[in-house]
Amino acid sequence: MPQSMTDPRQARRLPETLNEFQQAEGHPQFRVDVERIRFSPFYSRLSAVTQVISQAGAGLAVHNRLTHSVKVAAVARAIATHLSTRTDERASIAAELGGAHPVVVQAASAAHDLGHPPFGHLGEQTLDRLARTRFGLDEGFEGNAQTYRILTRLDEHDRPGVGLNLTAAVRTAVLKYPWRRGEGGIRRGGASKFNYYAIDEQDALQALSAYPLIERGQQTVECSIMDISDDIAYSLHDLDDFYRAGLLNPATISAEFRTWNRDLAKLRALDVEELAADTRTPGHSLELLWRRLLSKDAWIADADAFRAAVTKVQAEVIDGLVAVPFDGSLESERVLARFTSAWIARLQSSIEVHRHPDIRSGHVSLNQQAWHEVAVLKFLHERFILERPDLAVYQRGQASVLERLVDGFAAWLDDPRDARRAPRRLIDLVELATDDYRQLAQDAPQLVDSPTNTDLARLGRGRGIIDYVAALTDAQAISLDALLAGQTERLWDAGQGL
Repeated sequence: MPQSMTDPRQARRLPETLNEFQQAEGHPQFRVDVERIRFSPFYSRLSAVTQVISQAGAGLAVHNRLTHSVKVAAVARAIATHLSTRTDERASIAAELGGAHPVVVQAASAAHDLGHPPFGHLGEQTLDRLARTRFGLDEGFEGNAQTYRILTRLDEHDRPGVGLNLTAAVRTAVLKYPWRRGEGGIRRGGASKFNYYAIDEQDALQALSAYPLIERGQQTVECSIMDISDDIAYSLHDLDDFYRAGLLNPATISAEFRTWNRDLAKLRALDVEELAADTRTPGHSLELLWRRLLSKDAWIADADAFRAAVTKVQAEVIDGLVAVPFDGSLESERVLARFTSAWIARLQSSIEVHRHPDIRSGHVSLNQQAWHEVAVLKFLHERFILERPDLAVYQRGQASVLERLVDGFAAWLDDPRDARRAPRRLIDLVELATDDYRQLAQDAPQLVDSPTNTDLARLGRGRGIIDYVAALTDAQAISLDALLAGQTERLWDAGQGL
């Protein structure tokens, strides 16, 4: 039985013939997508990619990209199931705009972090810089754009040229930032965030055409559910990690919150430059957060809601959970589980659906109070973990690993005597990217600065190297770095089939 074309959301790049199992299951196109993603080596790889802090440094309880993705999928499916079974106006708006299928959001949630390179966001920033400075790739590197490239080009199910050949619904549901680099403007994520490179744009536009009521630059309903679920999981599960690892200093955090509450009138009188000049002074960073929210998101930022969020986080997180150190006991596990479950349940129930959302929001969003609470939870990570000097030293070392890998593989491919012995997959990715740039030069030459064969080959070589390094796990990156430097004799297991 050939694929039905009556529902454009189910359209794949290439039509397929359903097997007997699929027919017996009632044509579950979206379920097929979930399984293709789950069986992908790129998905398995996420178990060895850092979320924020590495398992090696803080124990096996720490989340990695895979466990994070599993939990995002659980949160997202619960929201979509609740929304899709309702009969009120919210459900009606969601259905009108294309639907909130639980399996679609589950697939998108499983896939949303596939493009994250080794070493978390630090790796993303490093590869972005190297792509632009080493290879002249103006679009650089972006984890979300890499996710889309993996799903539609780099990973393959059983046919060349169409990636996993996913449905339009699932492809669009991963497009958190549905534009090329620099096109985001004031939208969520801004100009630095984007979800597809120019060489993958036609695929993305074809998928988005299945949603005629979704405005250009806006997420689908299913994508906005995934995006919110990512925020919820990130804000709480990273807090879980830091608490377990003993990285949250109750006294320091409490001083920040208490000083902000006590000196609010004085802090409000300071300008942003004065606040930023002395972020070590308690209260300054929290006030800077409020100023940033007000500046970027005036459509929802509210002083009373922000203060209520600060009060709630202070009471339940700082004076409640964090005040008692995690000791690994069964009781501490129960306390943490109750805390996390209660917050997730409340945030899941704080969902709103809008037919015409603000340009900075999506069709599905958190209500005003929950939005502020998530912002304050994220602040805990940014201020008290990501800005730690010891983490910064470690991350600079990780950046050096990626830099040496990129330069090492570039030098290898430039060696006419030995280029043929480069890793087979690296050569394949360079050839594939070169083909993509040649096709782009034919279809949209305005998007390629100098579409000569030499220039296109240079771009393809750079993109292929970046694609290759970005697909490594943390351990693979470290092992390959040692191999290329001649600093290990563990020849047969260090490369791990690369």
